[in-house]
Amino acid sequence: MKLLWNKCSGDSWCELYTVDLGDPHFDDMEGVYVIWHGGGAPNCVCVGQGAIRERLATHRTDPAIQQYARHELFVTWAQVPTDCRSGVERFLAEQLTPKVDYHFPDVAPLSVNLPGLEVAIA
Repeated sequence: MKLLWNKCSGDSWCELYTVDLGDPHFDDMEGVYVIWHGGGAPNCVCVGQGAIRERLATHRTDPAIQQYARHELFVTWAQVPTDCRSGVERFLAEQLTPKVDYHFPDVAPLSVNLPGLEVAIA
């Protein structure tokens, strides 16, 4: 499955704490997302699924995510049909090995294009 990974204006990756979650773009936006940190050794912090606005708002205050904020946190998201989300999330978790290890769906991974992050894949 080919996903369209969202960026912010200027074709740059969005910062988790400054992306405007009140923007109408996020109305009814559901799918998957990837949060990663920059710095000297960029790496994936978290992958997940659901209502993007609500999930990202929750992650902004999550201590497990905040511990990586000193490196600047970035986020991208893609719209994914409900019946495919768990498989896509599983695939992203397996490929990007996020530092914050939430419980990922116990389903077969569904292969998608990765967002092209400057992230080390372990």
